[in-house]
Amino acid sequence: MSFTTGLRCRECGRAYPIEPIYVCEVCFGSLEVVYDYASIKQHISREKIAAGPNSMWRYKELLPVGDDIVDINAGFTPLVKAENLGRALGLKQLYLKNDCVNPSYSFKDRVVAVASTKAREFKFEAIACASTGNLACSVAAHAARAGMKSYVFIPSDLEQGKILGAAIYGPTLVAVEGNYDQVNRLCSELAEKYPWAFVNINIRPFYAEGSKTLAYEVAEQLGWRAPDNAVVPVASGSLFNKIWKGLNEFHDLGLIGPVKTRMFVTQATGCSPVATAHESGSNIIRPVKPQTIAKSLAIGNPADGYYALKTIRESGGGAAMSTDPEIVDGMKLLAETEGIFAETAGGVVIAGLKRLVTSGAIKENELTVAYITGNGLKTLEAIQDSVVKPILIKPDINSFEAALGLKIAATVERNKRQVD
Repeated sequence: MSFTTGLRCRECGRAYPIEPIYVCEVCFGSLEVVYDYASIKQHISREKIAAGPNSMWRYKELLPVGDDIVDINAGFTPLVKAENLGRALGLKQLYLKNDCVNPSYSFKDRVVAVASTKAREFKFEAIACASTGNLACSVAAHAARAGMKSYVFIPSDLEQGKILGAAIYGPTLVAVEGNYDQVNRLCSELAEKYPWAFVNINIRPFYAEGSKTLAYEVAEQLGWRAPDNAVVPVASGSLFNKIWKGLNEFHDLGLIGPVKTRMFVTQATGCSPVATAHESGSNIIRPVKPQTIAKSLAIGNPADGYYALKTIRESGGGAAMSTDPEIVDGMKLLAETEGIFAETAGGVVIAGLKRLVTSGAIKENELTVAYITGNGLKTLEAIQDSVVKPILIKPDINSFEAALGLKIAATVERNKRQVD
């Protein structure tokens, strides 16, 4: 059973049927899914959700799919009380939503689970995407599970971990000489010509809804309440907006109390069109050419950037930007304090969170959730020159103790120089 009733333009409100379309033919605004919330309210409860599967599908009534789902067991990932990191940053109620542990190691499994299900419902012959990396892995994995072909288009300079992470599932993998925005433009043209479900283009309205499950899970895992602050990495802006939407849906359905969550955008300085617009007080997202190690966030012309600005302002939130060295430091701090190895987007979140705490935007006693969206094994290049190297010894105790003594002496000398 699906509780979707159609699609609607986010700008002019024009109604459309449930079809693989994504742009309003009148004003060219983007389309979103419309639900019958009155019926959903009759079929959903805290008890029914809690009794559901330990995956994102425990919230199936709030997703635009029927019963024949494509499932690789995405979602219901850990919400970690980050006491060590909290002490380091000066926060007493810090939680990490760890989506590094999804089946293809990023939050993209949530959106692609919905998109691949719709692709099969619409009887497309293949699943496809334009990707900065994580989406490529997830599309290829879900296509394999669904028994469908997949076509994955990526920038040619993508990290090797993400290329291999997609290639293992056997897609047609196409490396394009250009940045993500150029890849996306190419895929928009291909979507007009080939009978393929481009998950983030012609079935984008359905695909985007999968991100709401990150809001649902956090609210449930916090004991059926919304956090005070949500700190989210932003690329297209869709994830950010859907977390806000999901929290408000839960409130409207009577599952949680009032939503007073402040939504915070985090971006890399080298690709920060949303954060820059917010800080300047502008409603215009000015496209940029990405120059950052955070390739998964390197979307210079974000499709949902304008709506992300609206979410920031509606929620009373804010934004933070981080340099590449700060991103690496954020990755290391997260790993060294909480044992979570996140990709560069995670470094963006932790570095941004640090700035927000330092500036006073986020207070010590506020319940704050930071969203960690992808696994660090996919972006090894970013930190390979910044971590400790192995100590080389001969296979005897004397060699070990001599090397250990040298390491201790070097550490003492380094700390002394830092104090001086």
